[in-house]
Amino acid sequence: MRQISKLRTTISLNPNDVSSKFDLARSLAERKKYREAKDLLLQIEDRYEQSAEYWVELGHVNLKLGALEEGEAQMLRGLEINRKARYGQPYLWLAETFRHTNHDKALQYVTQYQEIQSSSSEAYYLAGSMYKALGRSEDAKRAFEESTAVYRSLPKYKKRQERGWALRSFFAKMK
Repeated sequence: MRQISKLRTTISLNPNDVSSKFDLARSLAERKKYREAKDLLLQIEDRYEQSAEYWVELGHVNLKLGALEEGEAQMLRGLEINRKARYGQPYLWLAETFRHTNHDKALQYVTQYQEIQSSSSEAYYLAGSMYKALGRSEDAKRAFEESTAVYRSLPKYKKRQERGWALRSFFAKMK
């Protein structure tokens, strides 16, 4: 909240500070204020037209607002500019978005994420849940096992972030 307040002050003093507007939009999106974040992002579109980070952020906000086609297109545009934008996280956002509606598309995004980021329990858990939904139980079990194996190999600071996914994988593997 303090960061948001500081950025708002900076923008009120200098309304042409586009980097502060982008940072504010990202902070607002993290606080789930997607409508306000989208308004800010649309104000600075002309300056960030070639930025993968911009398109990924705008796509994420639109996905959260329910504009799935528009959000997916924007996110893919950002990933086209830089496939490794935000360390592949947009692929997970897309996979999570289509997890219940289009299993094949979600699985495709999880696979693309795994090509970039192979040390994520979350990616393997999502892949396992996709396989399970598609009726591929052996592949699902293998993905859940890989998720827990990846978790065990992580450094301590990263284990804290991935613990929930490893636990979900452990229990999903048991079913």
